[in-house]
Amino acid sequence: EVHLVESGGGLVQAGGSLKLSCTATQFDFLRKDIGWFRQAPGKEREGVSCIDSTVPKTYYADFVKGRFTISSDDVKNTVELQMDRLTPEDTAVYYCAFDAWCWSLWGETQISPKPETSWGQGTQVTVSS
Repeated sequence: EVHLVESGGGLVQAGGSLKLSCTATQFDFLRKDIGWFRQAPGKEREGVSCIDSTVPKTYYADFVKGRFTISSDDVKNTVELQMDRLTPEDTAVYYCAFDAWCWSLWGETQISPKPETSWGQGTQVTVSS
């Protein structure tokens, strides 16, 4: 089982930025697609972004395109999510996911968990207006 540790959440004003990090102790952490998901109070969990470091290829939900950037560092064994131009609608608990299912075809992007996806504990992101 992969142990994931997220960090970087916090409180920020609208228009501000935060960077989330996801680190794993497993040495081949980046061999699978790593996704970021979020869940706001009263809402379903949704896929935000994903990276296939073996290609490399990145994926973004439409609601974060142009604002969020995902990247990986195979030396640090880390995946980061740079979040810019945050809005109150971005307020949620953000989760890192190992072995997510990510694809993009004909303009459609899908970022979903698999039954075998491993999750981090989550980090709270709060954006004030």
